[in-house]
Amino acid sequence: MTPRPAPTPVPGAIFAALPMPAFLTAAENGQERILDCNSAAEQFCSASSPMLRGEPAFDRLLIDAPMDEAVERARRNRAPIFINDCEVTTGERPPVLCTLQIAPMNDTADSLLLLITPRDIAGRLGRTRVVKAAAKSAIGMAEMLAHEIKNPLAGIAGSAQLLSMGLGPEDRELTDLIVAETRRIVKLLEQVEQFGDQRPPDRRPVNIHDVLERARRSAAVSFGAHMKIGDDYDPSLPDVWADPDQLQQVFLNLIKNASEAQRESGAIRIHTYFERGLQVAGLDGRRVALPLHVEIIDDGPGLPPAIAENIFEPFVSGRENGTGLGLALVSKIIAAHEGWIEVKSRPGQTIFRVSLPMVPAANKESN
Repeated sequence: MTPRPAPTPVPGAIFAALPMPAFLTAAENGQERILDCNSAAEQFCSASSPMLRGEPAFDRLLIDAPMDEAVERARRNRAPIFINDCEVTTGERPPVLCTLQIAPMNDTADSLLLLITPRDIAGRLGRTRVVKAAAKSAIGMAEMLAHEIKNPLAGIAGSAQLLSMGLGPEDRELTDLIVAETRRIVKLLEQVEQFGDQRPPDRRPVNIHDVLERARRSAAVSFGAHMKIGDDYDPSLPDVWADPDQLQQVFLNLIKNASEAQRESGAIRIHTYFERGLQVAGLDGRRVALPLHVEIIDDGPGLPPAIAENIFEPFVSGRENGTGLGLALVSKIIAAHEGWIEVKSRPGQTIFRVSLPMVPAANKESN
């Protein structure tokens, strides 16, 4: 038997920087076999890296594409191959629409790097760009609405209150309605103002659990009083690099969103954990690691399918009379913190996951 090539050293950044499955493969006895893989690949295959090593790659990965031909061409031309919109499955999960990249490694063993990008990851990246564009438009609208509408509304509410003093009970119902509706509109405009606030976060080392506890206690005595709000914290988490006030606003909005999804009773669980692997491009173009994760999990009906893909865009809401600004504001704040937010939803469970950076080493030394 021809000896199997030794795994080519792959810089850890290759696997750590990408949230998609990555495999290192090599040809052996006429088959492409797995030499190594990253943690996303382990999750995709529901198997550990030691279990996958040596396995025929295209027995483990069932791909609706001519993989033998693509692998041979990448190896022969020493150039990457891209395959768009192909279905990939492991045989134990439904097929996932993906983009594949097959790239030759610079070694003598003719090994290849296979990257699998599920469509949902690419879609989230695209939606991030959409949210940023929509945010710029909403900022201009915020300035106009806040200054041009709030003052006249205050006058209308004040006038209605004065009129009500000389009216009978039936007519007073109408003036009370005017006051209530103007206050509702003012509240909406205040949300728009918050969304248009362009001040950068005042970032410092923050204990994430202190922020979460303040948000949880506030929710428990107000909009979340009908919910059972539990926690599942990892007490060993290091400090997060964040603005504590803005971060509390994020988690209050997420808990409120989960609470309002259920009019009667339900459960919300706040889960924190540490997991390396996810990185994003920072505000200055550098790579930022996001190992600190917070999940807000509820057992409600789930997001309406019609809006699930656009839930972080401004003015998209699944509730009657919803403003659609709460989650857009959450997304904006997390982006300003160089973090990442995503949602997974099905009937009976919705998970909002926020991923955040640790305190940079330079800032640890200065504190």
